[in-house]
Amino acid sequence: MPRALELAASQPWLMLPDALENLLTIADRMGDPMALATRRGERLEDTRKVTMRNGVAVIPVIGPIFRYANMFTEISGATSTQVLGTDIQRALDDPKVRSIVLNIDSPGGVASGINELAEMIFAGRERKRIVAYIGGIGASAAYWIASAAHEIVIDEASLAGSIGVVVEAVVESDAANGRKRYQIVSSNAPNKRPDLATEEGRAKIGETVNALGEVFVGKVARNLGTDAAKVPAMGDFGGLRVGAAAVESGLAHRLGSLESLITELAKPAITVPRKTTMTTVHTTAELRTALAAGTDPNTIEIAQAQQPDLGAIRAEGAAAERDRIKGINALASKGFEKEIEAAIDAGTTVEATALQLFKAAQDRGISLSAIKSDAQGVTATTPTGDGKQGERQAAVSAIVAGASRR
Repeated sequence: MPRALELAASQPWLMLPDALENLLTIADRMGDPMALATRRGERLEDTRKVTMRNGVAVIPVIGPIFRYANMFTEISGATSTQVLGTDIQRALDDPKVRSIVLNIDSPGGVASGINELAEMIFAGRERKRIVAYIGGIGASAAYWIASAAHEIVIDEASLAGSIGVVVEAVVESDAANGRKRYQIVSSNAPNKRPDLATEEGRAKIGETVNALGEVFVGKVARNLGTDAAKVPAMGDFGGLRVGAAAVESGLAHRLGSLESLITELAKPAITVPRKTTMTTVHTTAELRTALAAGTDPNTIEIAQAQQPDLGAIRAEGAAAERDRIKGINALASKGFEKEIEAAIDAGTTVEATALQLFKAAQDRGISLSAIKSDAQGVTATTPTGDGKQGERQAAVSAIVAGASRR
């Protein structure tokens, strides 16, 4: 068996049957692809081209997909995850690129390297808009790649799906010369070379295929934001869906054409101001509570403490002090000058001063009527200028009257 065919037949594939058959036929004709690649290695550098249109990078994902680029990929019209990864990374890093279109027309390819490439695309969604366009066919490995983009746009006559894994068993027979192949496997590794001619051998290979198939389904479900249990039915259990049916089942997001998609992505992005509800906090405790509750720090507004009007406070205090002094002076009676002076210096209120004078008068044997008469006389002749003489006189009378009842 030629080496190229051995390489192709020895690994699991994510590819449509007809495409895989064509690929194996090419491999059978090629012999040793590595030797041919060595002789014509200069063409490897130009296996992929990224075209730029108004800030949109268009990256072709065309033909069967392999992990590494070589002459085999050139002859079979294939591409490689290695080259795709390099092109996509370049587009993500280039500041001139605003968005990326994966232009997909592929029946799938070898399983190796597909998950790594899809994970790179999925992570790249955080940096730039990535849209997969399926024009022709996006099957198996190609669909895995497409699902990792933000969105899948499909032409109405194109195919998507074939979610599953296959291992193509190549059986060699040569009746003319009766050649046979023998393989001797160490006794501690009987599953290293399962006998595909037996049911047990096929079942063992099936375990590996099923495990890889579960990974495929799980990643598609995550990429599309759906339940993994729904994916097989969405993809018609490994089948293909056409255009509108693919959109209806959830395999694609909408119908469209490549040109309309590029035109759409090339338009300048319109930023719509978002209404933001602000949370106002007044204290450090309120701030900590808001942050602990998961409030966006950008929506937290710290209220500034209201600054007092110092001028108004001073004026109000001075007026109150003048009133206090005037009120105490209104209580003045001959012989009580020291008590009055002490009350003013101590900041005693008018009411408290009146009671102190009453007590002092009792101690000295002075009658209440004399204090009242003297206080009323002083109040009537003291110019206050604030129109409150009557109020103070009434206050003095009430204080003295209250004191007399004690």
